[in-house]
Amino acid sequence: MRLLVVEDEARLATALQRGLQAEGFVVDVAGTGPEGLDLARHGGYDAMILDVMLPGLSGYRVVRQLRAERHWLPVLMLSAKDGEYDQADGLDCGADDYLTKPFSYVVLLARLRALLRRGAPRRPVVLVAGDLSLDPARRRVTRGGAEVELTAREYALLEYLLRRAGEVVSKTELLDHVWDASLQTAPNAVEVYVGYLRRKIGRDRLETIRGAGYRLVT
Repeated sequence: MRLLVVEDEARLATALQRGLQAEGFVVDVAGTGPEGLDLARHGGYDAMILDVMLPGLSGYRVVRQLRAERHWLPVLMLSAKDGEYDQADGLDCGADDYLTKPFSYVVLLARLRALLRRGAPRRPVVLVAGDLSLDPARRRVTRGGAEVELTAREYALLEYLLRRAGEVVSKTELLDHVWDASLQTAPNAVEVYVGYLRRKIGRDRLETIRGAGYRLVT
């Protein structure tokens, strides 16, 4: 397994490289954001350990750029910024996991192994189907470049359908994933909100599959 460590703190980078090599990994190290981005693009790595605060280009920008280029290299982000919003920012911009400094090396290894087991399936930061796009980090929806205003429920419904674009999704599944399971929700609530959504994104974008559910047209 080939790993890329992008860390500008030389002692930590060396310690990570030696420790990971002792575990049997092949490890390359980069000390700046631009260098890390270039290696991640072309190095054929199985995963990347990425610091947030880097010279030249922050870790946030590195992972955003990779995802924008449809590069799905698994990323474990490291940062001394341990606030909940900092961690949310890291995950929203495309990282697969986030570990705060100082960290346990045992935990880092466990999380890294978990990433490697999952591999690198597509994890787009922005969900796209045709001219329709949804950015979960910014909670922004556009159609043909124009912003679409949605209520919270409409947004949740569209996000779930976009994540399953091209597939038939049943009413029961939508009730389970979009509505609060602890509340009694009438089955026709799905039909009502599908109608609201159609008026905003276009009736042709959301098909009714009789007796089965709904499908977002890609």
